Amino acid sequence: MTRYQEITQTEALHIPTAISSKSIAATELRPWGAFTVLEEGRGYKIKRIEVKPGHRLSLQMHHHRSEHWIVVSGTARVICGEQEVLLSNNESTYVPQCTAHRLENPGVIPLVLIEVQNGEYLGEDDIIRYQDDYARTKD
Repeated sequence: MTRYQEITQTEALHIPTAISSKSIAATELRPWGAFTVLEEGRGYKIKRIEVKPGHRLSLQMHHHRSEHWIVVSGTARVICGEQEVLLSNNESTYVPQCTAHRLENPGVIPLVLIEVQNGEYLGEDDIIRYQDDYARTKD
């Protein structure tokens, strides 16, 4: 018992420098659902994305990043290039840089996934929208 107390009092928890108050954003609402930035560092960003039942994100492309999507709950319909797949919890997919893609929730419960972005630039303005249910494309 004494040994345990000594260890817990002297060992400090190491928190990565990527986690700080300025690198964690609040949840941002979108017409299709919401996303929260969980962590961001040089060359990567991790988001929790929730898509409402029956909604989908725009058909889009990014010049400067690739994305990995891991389904936590619900069902995801993913269009990536010419392929379309359905994913369930604990399944994942990869979206290469400069590839047209779309994420949709065809189910009746919210779709929750973790997105890991990798690239030189990860700003929200690196989105080319080809088609959008919410009129956010540039004509």
